[in-house]
Order: sequence, then C-alpha cells, then structure tokens
Amino acid sequence: MSISVLLVRLTIAFFTLLILARLMGRKEISQMTFFNFISAISIGTIGASLAIDSTLSVRNGLIALAVWSAFTILMGVLDIKSSSARKTLDGEPIILIKKGKILEEEMKKTRLDLDELNVLLRKKNVFSVADVDYAIFETDGTLSVLQKQGKRPATKEDVHTPYHPVASSPDSSVVIKDGKVNHEHLKRLHLDLENLEAQLAANGFNSLDDVFYAEVKNDGSLYVDAYSDDIH
Repeated sequence: MSISVLLVRLTIAFFTLLILARLMGRKEISQMTFFNFISAISIGTIGASLAIDSTLSVRNGLIALAVWSAFTILMGVLDIKSSSARKTLDGEPIILIKKGKILEEEMKKTRLDLDELNVLLRKKNVFSVADVDYAIFETDGTLSVLQKQGKRPATKEDVHTPYHPVASSPDSSVVIKDGKVNHEHLKRLHLDLENLEAQLAANGFNSLDDVFYAEVKNDGSLYVDAYSDDIH
C-alpha cells in the first residue's frame, strides 16, 4: 500500500467515524453499558481495518461501518421503547448497600470486593460505609450513593464509653473484612482482639463469626455489618 493510498484511507476512516459517532449520539460515550462497550470496540476495529488493512476494500469497509452503526442505532431505539429490551441489553442496577447493610450476595453478582466498593465510595466523597444508606451499582459501572441524613453512629464519648483515640484521618480503619480480623489495623489503633470483641459485644455481636465487615471511624465509633442481612 502506497503512502498516498494510506493517507486517503486514513482520512476516509477518520471522517466516517466522526460522522457515525455524531449520528449514534452521546450515549455511546457517556454511558458505557455492556452493549455500548461491545459496539464501541467493534466500530473502532472496523474503522482501523478500513484505514490500514489493504485486503479490505474501502467500499466494504464503509458498508461494514454503516451496517454496524445502523444496528447500534436500532438497539438504542429499542432500549428507549422497550423496558424488556433495555434489561436484556444493559442489565439492571444492583443494590449493594440497603438501609446501611452490605448485601454480600449482590456483591458477588457484581464481582466487587470490599476494597473496590470503598474505592467507589471514596470517589463519591464518602469515606465510611457507616455513612451510607443506599448504594446502587449502575449499569454503566458507576456507583450511586444515598448517604444517611440526620443519623450518624453514636461515638464512644456520646454513650460515655471509654475508647482508644484514633489519629485524625479522612478515611476509616477496617478491622474486619470478609469475616477476617485485620490485626495490622488493630495494632495501629492500639487495640487488641479482646478490645474488639468487647466493642462488638456492646453493639450486639457476641461472635466474630457473625461479622462480615467492621470499621473504626476516625472519631472512635464502630460500624459493623453482619453476614445475615435482615432487611425488610
């Protein structure tokens, strides 16, 4: 393939992709659902082949781009018109935290672990699971968070219970994750296992086996999430 032919093909591919992107709308970029992801990769691959693959004629490349874009636009129309088609193409939002409780089974469906959940929460300027009333994992991979309003966990000082002060930090300290005690964090907080068990008992948990997740906030208060999610 000569340089001149390559430049012509690159120019055709560039402007064709630009026009098709405008025709398909902003949703392809702003909401990267499963279908949008597949569509974007496929159109990009076809566009790249049109630009540099000499075995693919310009005519066939343009036809392939036009047909795939037409499918994408058609699916977008179905997505708007039909709720059942929308569920099939994009899936449904999944509630990960409901009424302040982490839903472990829903976490498994999304293949998210607690570390990833905390990262998504921090991106929403939420630095403690204890502050969350609802968290919903959207179909585009983002997390929508509803924080508790007018309700915060009582601190040890509020209930006149001694507690070990924790160094000021924007984040909370996880002491139990996936049912396992984080001894390194306990040591940093100047706590031992007996202290932790006593604080859990004060919160109604008589066994470590019942606890899925626990964190000590920077004010010394303890947030605990159980394995059993008794939510109505």
